[in-house]
Amino acid sequence: MRRWQVLLGVVFFSLAVLAGCAGGKEQTPAKAEPVNLVVSAAASLKDAMEELKNVYATRHPNVNISYNFAASGTLQKQIEEGAPVDIFISAGESQMSNLDQKGLIIHNSIKDLLGNELVLITPKDSSLSSIEGLAGGSVARISIGIPETVPAGEYARETLTNFNLWDKLQAKIVLAKDVRQVLTYVETSNVDAGFVYRSDAIAGKDIKIVAAVPSGFHTPIVYPVAILNSSKHQKEAEEFVNFLQSEEAFPVFEKYCLKPLRDDPRYDVYPTG
Repeated sequence: MRRWQVLLGVVFFSLAVLAGCAGGKEQTPAKAEPVNLVVSAAASLKDAMEELKNVYATRHPNVNISYNFAASGTLQKQIEEGAPVDIFISAGESQMSNLDQKGLIIHNSIKDLLGNELVLITPKDSSLSSIEGLAGGSVARISIGIPETVPAGEYARETLTNFNLWDKLQAKIVLAKDVRQVLTYVETSNVDAGFVYRSDAIAGKDIKIVAAVPSGFHTPIVYPVAILNSSKHQKEAEEFVNFLQSEEAFPVFEKYCLKPLRDDPRYDVYPTG
């Protein structure tokens, strides 16, 4: 073989190697697959959770949060029937406990996230001034959530029982599918009064808060959060739960009158282990 052919071969080989290296430098890392997290949350958390979704998206653009808001008992039933859920946030302890007993959630992931306050509301022009006044003739209809599925409804039933009013008011009670429906009934004057969370009341239109229920008149209001055993994105779910317990999320919850409970030992109702 002639010398010039050998040299030409070396040149072509060198150019091929250089081209390969250059091409490697131009390659960009493969983008991570987008993750969709389904969060089933108590209806009373809607406003706060929607705002937090936008905050989280700025830091985690690859994670999309999809919400399912309803009464906690309804959400519990959906999960028991196999609904594809990654995270559950209940407005009551019993719903979370029932799912835990059935092995549907990761026990060690259960955290007490928030507290709330039960209040009695009326249309803005109402003359009602106290819980005791519900027994008066000026009040014909009182709305509460269905106690068996709506934690706020159970807290309301406990409250009226402790005020010795539950039996007296049976003919006046109008049941609602969730706490937001109670709020709507009062806003539209379809009822004369209703029991909702303070976080719902601040979003109400043409209503007023008549009284805050003393905490000793019902079971402590606790919103536990947990990750589902069936979640296919447990790492991302854990990161979102950690975000909800962070200093970045606290001001948003407080804006909607929800009390973060992360560092409050009084609400440590689900010990791990």
